[in-house]
Amino acid sequence: MEKVLDFKQFDGKTVLITGGAGSLGQALTRKLLEFDVQSIRVYSRNESKQVEMESKLKDSRVRYLIGDIRDLPRLTRAMEGVDIVFHAAALKHVPVIEYNPFEAVNTNVIGTQNVISACIEEDVEIAVAIGTDKAVSPLNAYGATKLLMEKLFISANNYLDKKRHKTKFIALRYGNVLGSSGSVVPLFINQIKNNKKITITDPKMTRFSITMDDALNFILESTLLGKGSEVFIPKLLAYQISDIRDALFETLEEVEVENISLRPGEKIDETLINEHEAKYAWEFGNKYVLFSSEREEDFIKQTYEGIKKFNNNFKNYSSDNVELIGKEELKKIFDKSGMFNPK
Repeated sequence: MEKVLDFKQFDGKTVLITGGAGSLGQALTRKLLEFDVQSIRVYSRNESKQVEMESKLKDSRVRYLIGDIRDLPRLTRAMEGVDIVFHAAALKHVPVIEYNPFEAVNTNVIGTQNVISACIEEDVEIAVAIGTDKAVSPLNAYGATKLLMEKLFISANNYLDKKRHKTKFIALRYGNVLGSSGSVVPLFINQIKNNKKITITDPKMTRFSITMDDALNFILESTLLGKGSEVFIPKLLAYQISDIRDALFETLEEVEVENISLRPGEKIDETLINEHEAKYAWEFGNKYVLFSSEREEDFIKQTYEGIKKFNNNFKNYSSDNVELIGKEELKKIFDKSGMFNPK
């Protein structure tokens, strides 16, 4: 049985968020400010987003550091005295990365290794890599770089065997955050606002879905649970693109729909645990956990009381074999979040 976790364990901590001025980074910063954290360092290379964030978020505990995760000396200096690192910086737009794959390697792979090196150098307590379902059986360059990010973080725990290195590294995977930058909802909203027309590849396309509040809770819970080397995956519902369309259409007058082909590297459905990983997967409360093949079952069961093996009836955990959110529930999510305002 998963224990109720006390988020007050973040009190007094100094936190650094790479990509901290992005939509997730800003939401995570606001969430952490609900606790008595010592300070939060927003580390990103986008000065405009940092200026905009600072103008909206008035709190002396937040510091804004311009820097690129490709720059190891700058990153290492930024991590001095840091207890927890959330690694959210990445190039993530699939078509852009298909056209510029090595730039994604420089940021998502080499940049991630820089994060690991800086964490070890500065004795960070725990580092959390924010991953994606596109890392599972990747079809596109973005997913491949995020898979490598995950592998780098998990293998970095080998340093824990050396007494002079204490950093625990864990990775997270989850689906699209509804309303986040680059996701389908703001894309549709902008298309509707600008020209009363939306573009859809396949109405039957499915995607895992998580709200920003649930994503934040998942991140913080996993941080407190992590002992090093785990990949945490939330239990999620999914949605069909056609239901997103219908939920938005009922809010506005009829709009034109243009059917387009799949973008390079795009999948019809997404997977969070593939059939090859299932043998290493465990179920723990509202999460699944992947362990490396070296982890013994006795250790896993002693560390996570009540944990059980992944359901063998599932060959994989994909967005086409989980419960779908209907359009009425999607409308409620949109209304609650305030993300949809056509004017």
